[in-house]
Amino acid sequence: MSEPRSPAAVLGGTPLRRRVLVRGVVQGVGFRPYVYTLATGLDLRGHVTNTPEGVVAEVEGAPEAVARFCDGIAVHAPPLARVESVDHQEVPATGDTAFSILASRTDGPARTLIPPDTATCAACLRELADPADRRHRHPFVNCTHCGPRFTIVTGLPYDRAHTTMAGFPMCPDCAREYADPADRRFHAQPVACPACGPRLRLLVPPPADAGPPRPVAADDPVTAARRLLADGAILAVKGLGGYHLACDATNPDAVALLRRRKARGDKPFAVMAQGVDDIGHLVRLGAAERGLLTGATRPIVLLRRRAGTAHTAHAPWPAGSVAPGSPDLGVMLPYTPLHHLLFGLPGDPEGPRLLVMTSGNVSGEPIVTDDGEALRRLAHLADAWLTHDRPIHVPCDDSVLRVCDGKPLMVRRARGHAPLPLTLPVSVRPALAVGGDLKNAFCLGEGRRAWLSAHIGDMDDLATQRAFERAVAQLGSITPVRPELLAADRHPGYRSARWADRNATGRPVVRVQHHHAHVASAMAEAGLDGSRPVLGVAFDGTGYGDDGAVWGGEFLLADYDGFVRFGHLAYVPLPGGDAAVRRPYRMALAHLRAAGIDWSDDLACTSACPADERLVLARQLERDLNCVPTSSMGRLFDAVSSLAGVCHRSGYEAQAAVELEAAALTAPAGDTGAYGFAVRCAEPGRPVVTGGGGPRTDSAPVPAGPAPVLADPAPVFAAIVGDLRAGVAPGLVAARFHRGVAALVHRLCALARERHGVDTVALTGGVFANSLLSSACAAALRADGFTVLRHHLVPPGDGGLALGQLVVAARAEERTPAAD
Repeated sequence: MSEPRSPAAVLGGTPLRRRVLVRGVVQGVGFRPYVYTLATGLDLRGHVTNTPEGVVAEVEGAPEAVARFCDGIAVHAPPLARVESVDHQEVPATGDTAFSILASRTDGPARTLIPPDTATCAACLRELADPADRRHRHPFVNCTHCGPRFTIVTGLPYDRAHTTMAGFPMCPDCAREYADPADRRFHAQPVACPACGPRLRLLVPPPADAGPPRPVAADDPVTAARRLLADGAILAVKGLGGYHLACDATNPDAVALLRRRKARGDKPFAVMAQGVDDIGHLVRLGAAERGLLTGATRPIVLLRRRAGTAHTAHAPWPAGSVAPGSPDLGVMLPYTPLHHLLFGLPGDPEGPRLLVMTSGNVSGEPIVTDDGEALRRLAHLADAWLTHDRPIHVPCDDSVLRVCDGKPLMVRRARGHAPLPLTLPVSVRPALAVGGDLKNAFCLGEGRRAWLSAHIGDMDDLATQRAFERAVAQLGSITPVRPELLAADRHPGYRSARWADRNATGRPVVRVQHHHAHVASAMAEAGLDGSRPVLGVAFDGTGYGDDGAVWGGEFLLADYDGFVRFGHLAYVPLPGGDAAVRRPYRMALAHLRAAGIDWSDDLACTSACPADERLVLARQLERDLNCVPTSSMGRLFDAVSSLAGVCHRSGYEAQAAVELEAAALTAPAGDTGAYGFAVRCAEPGRPVVTGGGGPRTDSAPVPAGPAPVLADPAPVFAAIVGDLRAGVAPGLVAARFHRGVAALVHRLCALARERHGVDTVALTGGVFANSLLSSACAAALRADGFTVLRHHLVPPGDGGLALGQLVVAARAEERTPAAD
């Protein structure tokens, strides 16, 4: 009997060998065992290895089998993989007799992509709950399809030695799984079990002045922690990218205590539910919302409340304590084994089914990741610490999304999305864009890739600035970008821009106007190459304008190379700067004065302003003292919120606008009224309206060109005052205002199309996180034939600013003549 012939002999021809380079998210996702299985199934010989560029395989065998390998390698890749490119070339045959997995190579610059952290997969959850499995109740169960990635990576290539699991030597059983190509834990770098993995501890503070927190003597720290939560305690729980502060969300006393300790004001908390069935009676759930909640990224999803749960501080759970005044409830489902254990497995003692899960930090500071720091900085916030000894190398907060018109709208981009790069529609020079000072995120870019960092926070805090510096260094260490230029906002006082100036080291720093960056961000996300301008509708609270005013209600004819200010809200004074932001009644009174309406006592905003403050405010406006002019749409929302009696003091960013949106949702469905703005052209030179000191010329020269169109809200305020005096409910006023703003957007976009032929509109800026407004604007524009761009992958607010800065600045610098 003859011996079986090889595929090469059967198919004919001499063996062929090709070198294959696969780039993308291909490390830490089970790609090498996938390649091993694919190659051996085709009777190919050779090897596969991780390199700083990606995964490199050399395969040798029958030419047809080699071709199948090259054509199919991206088709059936592991679920967490994201193949961006496959390049292959023929190399000399070596006569290999087997296919092997080689040790990783560390030479060369880092060009591969690190996957984000991913929620525990179904297979690992089955092991977690199986008493017969050796990983039963193991809080760190994971495999190549799930678990920590980005937050534990310390270097490249992605191997265990370059993660925070390096300090946990594998036991023989785990080592056997790790080395077995047929096992789903083959080369799963965080692999561990109760015998060799991280250890969980529950720490509680001793009696006063008796030393540091100490471990609780308990067989199961999770059971003890669940009991504490059920008793009303606040726990600091160590997660993937930092600590959470947790309490029973159905216990109003516990929630109120956490709110007081954290100085949270009325800012909404997010909750974690054991399952979708635990929230269906509270919020509206469509297919898109369910998909986000149960998918691999497990973000916080902002869900519309059902009627009767949203608006009164005295309503039963959850409105009164968890998210007072908000139209939405932020919900996420468990995404680590520890979360699942905390809620309890079948047969466990019952505990809370809804937990407040808020970032473990002092208000305004970045999320805490270090264990020692958690014991110190959270000591006045937490009653106990559920912690473990696996270090967190990269801080990463929870992502926040909502669904708007059936599609996701990113509010905060972090866990589950960072550090995946975005694909750019244009090529950029190696650059670092530092973003803004609120909701900071920075961006590294080169060629057609942009790495937007995870959410950093507000840069007014020194701890956040230090976190920013660490994040820049860390993201730089796992990308190939070596910035040749920096990009920053034009605001002269931004801490992010000052950081760019201090760290330029001879590189150019390109300043990009705030709202131009917002529009460019929307264009880049939508894949536009910039060859045709768009009309960017950029609505937010604050952005430094080219004339020295505070912009924020802008209509910009823009591409990546520049912009023309087609229109904006008419200027009104911003009396007292930040004081007007914190006290919306000041903006209401400023708008009333600009509209020529008396501050009568029957108006809610007037009575909300203390009498002595009202006198000072009147003099301030008359003399134009500390009254920077503003065109901000965010401040206009604040003013209407106070005028309608909805919110007079803002304890967190955009509170007045959030509560105005909530009020609008209570309006009767049959009403279609909308308040109208006056639209006119500004006079050449654009005099700025002030609070009584008379008009003045802009503080910076105005570029030549047609005067912008002004949208004057004075008629809006006159109509609102009339409605309020006629007894119209605040909710109806709020709804008519939202419809009026949407009508204004449509009107000015139609005017821009008539004058300039532009038919693509980008809705951007933080105000468009308001889904009621965003949906109304998009519907009106699309009905009139416009192409509408809205954000899905990056936030519309300042969390997406750096992406626009990057594209504008890198292209702008390319046009700048080189210095001699």
